[in-house]
Amino acid sequence: MPQPTVEVHLSAADLDRALREDARAGLTADPKWLPPKWFYDARGSELFDKITELPEYYPTRTERSLLQSVAPEVARLTRPRTLVELGSGSAIKTQLLLRACNASGTLVSYVPQDVSASALRKAAIEISAAFPGLAVNGVVSDFTDTLHYLPGGGSRMIAFLGGTLGNLIPDERAAFLGQVRAALDEGEHLLLGVALVTDPTVMVAAYDDRAGVTAEFNRNVLHVLNHQLGADFAPERFRHVAVWNDADEWIEMRLEATEEMSVKLRELDLTVGFADGEQLRTEISAKFRIAGIEQELAAAGFAPDHVWTDSFDRFALVLASAV
Repeated sequence: MPQPTVEVHLSAADLDRALREDARAGLTADPKWLPPKWFYDARGSELFDKITELPEYYPTRTERSLLQSVAPEVARLTRPRTLVELGSGSAIKTQLLLRACNASGTLVSYVPQDVSASALRKAAIEISAAFPGLAVNGVVSDFTDTLHYLPGGGSRMIAFLGGTLGNLIPDERAAFLGQVRAALDEGEHLLLGVALVTDPTVMVAAYDDRAGVTAEFNRNVLHVLNHQLGADFAPERFRHVAVWNDADEWIEMRLEATEEMSVKLRELDLTVGFADGEQLRTEISAKFRIAGIEQELAAAGFAPDHVWTDSFDRFALVLASAV
């Protein structure tokens, strides 16, 4: 049985540097913002896992059910020798796709990518045990700066699931999809999971559950800043806000100061003031229309081949080939 390998191209020092840059840029901006990737320390990952099981949070279970249904067809249409997954995490959903591709008889390697070395090593071991003949080669990096580390040639399919594309603003999405296309040879494939525009009350509820788990997840970014940058945020003094931005067709998660306050970030030698009611945007989660995502893929050099949606048209899997 081949032993799984993990290549580390993102060190703890790299992550610390990126956090410092993002915190300084976002907290001194007007309006203030932080990238959603900083939710995910160990506690944040645990909270997100809980979110995916909440009754209001439909994207994860909808995508999982859809993938279970269409994975054999995806495998038949693509017949990849190498499956690359960006932002693989625990790779639980991916096993549905791996099983189907493995049954096709062509798959020889799986390349999971994630920012967390510990999560990636754990997933690599589990996948290797579940698929004994499969070569598993993990890559620790940021998915927005990872594609040049991926193995070349050999009938590859890149999977980018979970609706994560929606965390990027349009210019970032265009740049990222262009990088994905540049990494692929003509005829190779991209499988993309995207959440669709649906009833705003359904979408907002997915990011503002009654149990308050998402609120704790949102405030966790302040705990991360306290721990990593010596900040003195009082997370309980910030209210969780989730709203539907109809103009941009995305959900925005924000943290709203419940009183005027001043926060110090010791490691940045920075003091940040918050007015009573001032909001800090922590995440956007864009929702797509089929025609729109097909246009974005075409602009990046892909031909959208197949689109599968659930019965409520809340989520889509899009298979596109590089042209």
